[in-house]
Amino acid sequence: MALQTHVLNQPSYALSALKTLIQAPSITPNDAGLLDWLSSELGLMGFEIIRLPLNGVDNLIAVRHFLPGPVFAFAGHVDVVPAAGSAWKAAPFSADIIEGAVYGRGACDMKGGIAAMLSACQKLVNLHELSPLRGSFYWLITSDEEGEAEFGSKYLAQYLAENNITLDACLVGEPTSELRVGDAIKNGRRGAISARIQVRGKAGHVAYPQNTINAAHLAGQIVNALSSLTWENDQPGSATTLQVTGINIPNVVDNLVPAKCEITFNIRYSHGYNSEEVIACIERCLSAWSHAFELAWERPCESYYTGEQGAGCFLGLIEHAIFKCTGQYPQLSTAGGTSDGRFFSNSHTQVIEVGVRNHTIHQVNEHLPLADLDTIELIYFEIVQDYFSCS
Repeated sequence: MALQTHVLNQPSYALSALKTLIQAPSITPNDAGLLDWLSSELGLMGFEIIRLPLNGVDNLIAVRHFLPGPVFAFAGHVDVVPAAGSAWKAAPFSADIIEGAVYGRGACDMKGGIAAMLSACQKLVNLHELSPLRGSFYWLITSDEEGEAEFGSKYLAQYLAENNITLDACLVGEPTSELRVGDAIKNGRRGAISARIQVRGKAGHVAYPQNTINAAHLAGQIVNALSSLTWENDQPGSATTLQVTGINIPNVVDNLVPAKCEITFNIRYSHGYNSEEVIACIERCLSAWSHAFELAWERPCESYYTGEQGAGCFLGLIEHAIFKCTGQYPQLSTAGGTSDGRFFSNSHTQVIEVGVRNHTIHQVNEHLPLADLDTIELIYFEIVQDYFSCS
């Protein structure tokens, strides 16, 4: 579709931007022209544009340097999950406004955040014309967050490292709020990893079990051991959970002891662990059955955590900005799924996720109230204004 560049300084810039974003059917990994559009919008604000396509995924880095100072990034994604379902109040890529809310796939996850930051960024650039700002402002946008995330933010982080660009702070625009905008933010995320166990037994007639090794029985013992695990390195508010997601026996016959059984499980682990430590814990737990199965690990996503860091603390700046805009401090959380924040977090870079409410994300009739869009725009502007201020 043809994407129209908005005229800067129009009062409804955030809403107009959000409608443009939603109307592009950018289902992973297709950006549907949105990175061209974002490049144009940010170019009008004086940003240098770098495009980094990789394996069918488009990625965007935009940067504007003010006076020498700290390095800040806004990270996000334009891709969305499919808009299945027939009960939509409006076409899922129409961006219709119904009863004071914008409806459409991606309205909250996370095109609303991108639209709000675009408007906040525009206001910041206009402010720079009146008084100096310090620091560098990066945009890090991908079309590969909702999928495998192999060629998006991971690649952007690699590019930054290879070019000796060190972020001091990174704000991820994921939908983090619950009952009202600003009531919860993510100062970290649990890690995630999946596994597949192929249990080996010995087939035979069910009437002569003494001549068999029942793979299903072994699988039951393994599942019981997994579900009884304790996680001693869990941190407050960040509990590790293990969920068995499948127990499958091929070619079930009621008079045949099964020789094979597959177990699949997923672990969401506290930031008190990394993936290597989780794997070692599981292997110790299952050592008694190691002769009888093969274990394969899949889709590791590392945990990350940003705590209070004294002077120059990005978390403290965000908490203060939210209080100034809403009158209340946000709850800190590491709950929920994984995010691309993990690719940018390190011992130096402080990563915080701040966004709109997440109560309709990935659902039929995903929508963002206009009042919520206004609030998150206000919060974003307060954050960037405080961060780049020369005072």
